[in-house]
Amino acid sequence: MSVLRSTIGAFVGAAVLVALAAVPALAQPLAKPKERTLLEVTGKIKVTNDGDKAAFDLALLESIGVAKTKTSTAWTEGQPQFEGVSLKALLERLGASGDAVIAVALNDYKVEIPIADFQRYPVILAYRMNGELLRVREKGPLWIIYPQDDFPALKTKETQSKWVWQVKELRVK
Repeated sequence: MSVLRSTIGAFVGAAVLVALAAVPALAQPLAKPKERTLLEVTGKIKVTNDGDKAAFDLALLESIGVAKTKTSTAWTEGQPQFEGVSLKALLERLGASGDAVIAVALNDYKVEIPIADFQRYPVILAYRMNGELLRVREKGPLWIIYPQDDFPALKTKETQSKWVWQVKELRVK
């Protein structure tokens, strides 16, 4: 009987650990940026750190996880290596519940992007190209990058319009 109890106890303990591991990261609060804010996310999000928005500096973006992709673009030579945060992971971290994101650039250029794009493809919000931080004159500090070389169906004018550079805000709607 004691063997059965310890086996059941071990099973229940393992089930609790699995359940806790499955709790999304959004249950955790989001720290405030310590450096210059690079990105604000607004709209249909559950996790914020600045009133009704989530503000990110580079360290906070990196804390979500670093994603990389090597792809050609219409604006660069060869196949640069881009490094940034997965847009899927970013939205999951914030508990986003919308169907689309409006990406807003420093010059107020806006594009609506279906969140389904981020579920279907490993789209990243890049902050580095070939190991160097993106500067404003190099389409930074943040640039939406589609992995078009891995998914040839993305090599369209429609997708190119979603490669927003100098991103300052994402509005989840």
